[in-house]
Amino acid sequence: MAAAPESGPIYRFGQFELDAGLGAMRHRGLRVRLGEQPLRVLCLLLSRPGEVVGREELVRALWRDGTHVKFDAGLNAAMRRLRQLLCDRAGHAIYIETVPLRGYRFIAPVQAAEARWDQTPAGIPAGARNCGLKL
Repeated sequence: MAAAPESGPIYRFGQFELDAGLGAMRHRGLRVRLGEQPLRVLCLLLSRPGEVVGREELVRALWRDGTHVKFDAGLNAAMRRLRQLLCDRAGHAIYIETVPLRGYRFIAPVQAAEARWDQTPAGIPAGARNCGLKL
């Protein structure tokens, strides 16, 4: 018998919805391939909207103790991929603000959702772009 999907928070922001329990994201109702590391970063940022999440905390969320990788390069790559998926840019952030020498902050309005995969997107932040997202 297959295990039931884990329950977890569901977040809506802009044209996106993230089901943290399923590890799945949708843009305007269509599934987006997120990847494990960008998913972990996004879940952490969405769990604390408006707060600065330090780079060290993000590194701990991405890699276990004893892992040997270039943490800065790995975190930067995960952030680049996440921003690409969100059509966000570091210099003109709509969703994720870079806080120099400290970390990152999720700056867009976030709504907690109870139902999964509502086809109606939340309000679109000012300046949001259609960036040709690959679904």
